[in-house]
Amino acid sequence: MKLPSMDAAARTDPDGQGYRVQLPQHAVRPLKQVVRRLLLALLVLVATVPIVYFDRKGYHDSAGKELDFLGSVYYTTVTLSTTGYGDITPVSDSARIANVLLVTPLRVCFLVVLIGTTLEVLTKRTREEWRLSRWRTALRDHTVVVGFGTKGRSAVETLCATGLPRDRVVIVDASSRVIELANSEGFAGVIGDATRSDVLLRAEAQKARQIVIAPQRDDTAVLVTLTARQINRSAKIVAAVREEENAPLLRQSGADAVITSASAAGRLLGLSMLSPSAGTVMEDLIQKGTGLDLIERPVVKAEVGRSVRETDDLVVSVKRGHRLLGYDDPKASPLQATDRLITIVRAKRQVAEPE
Repeated sequence: MKLPSMDAAARTDPDGQGYRVQLPQHAVRPLKQVVRRLLLALLVLVATVPIVYFDRKGYHDSAGKELDFLGSVYYTTVTLSTTGYGDITPVSDSARIANVLLVTPLRVCFLVVLIGTTLEVLTKRTREEWRLSRWRTALRDHTVVVGFGTKGRSAVETLCATGLPRDRVVIVDASSRVIELANSEGFAGVIGDATRSDVLLRAEAQKARQIVIAPQRDDTAVLVTLTARQINRSAKIVAAVREEENAPLLRQSGADAVITSASAAGRLLGLSMLSPSAGTVMEDLIQKGTGLDLIERPVVKAEVGRSVRETDDLVVSVKRGHRLLGYDDPKASPLQATDRLITIVRAKRQVAEPE
């Protein structure tokens, strides 16, 4: 299997920046933003008119007329917009003080509203940097998912069905459209090539509890696994490959478990051909939250010393250390306190693993 060089991987970066972190956010329609700014500007104008009209005798009209309500509105408009024709001017001390202490700050507010687009961009950038900083500080023991295609999405759905919060999942994908889709579903995302260590570091992979690797290509999965294991020595890494011949290479690269998607799908198809009902049951077992669930749980105190058949649940396998023992393996009984059981339970009886 030919692996691409890191330079070739860098050239596939869609934005030429290496990475970009993108958090979920609520989008506001442009028309709504414009209407909101217009209402704020009108509010500032309405608030300024009474100030001018209350002290209307302190203003001088070049036409020699007394300043009426319409004149107050006119003066307020040209003043706040900084047009300043000069036909109406404050002459009394009280009018000038009102202009300095009240009208001028309102003029600034009015201008801020008018140039709100530029300020909003600056404010958004500052707010986004603050959100990213807070997000990185708080994020730990989370799940990183590389690739949000069919396999990655299904893995995330299964994890969330077990109770994993969406804010504890970070999606890494080279496509900005895929990350936007992930954001719309409530997941944080990093746009970039996951074979590069700086991209995985931006996803805080060094602090992750588990990493799911589900890219489209097997060679990419190998590179990502190597990089992820180098960054995080203790995380549980599960990778998916298309071809079974590449599975040993994934394990040598540091994956704790490797799923061969093509072979698994083929076996399920063959089983469904022999027995459609059996295929339906298998599909139900791997789909969390409905019907029957296949789970892994620790041995409870009351089960220590008993045989596999004496447990309340239907035990499929016993995990003892790094060995996986079948339910009918004589070595599986009696159960030990450090064992873990792979069991089939009703979805509503799913056992939550203690922290």
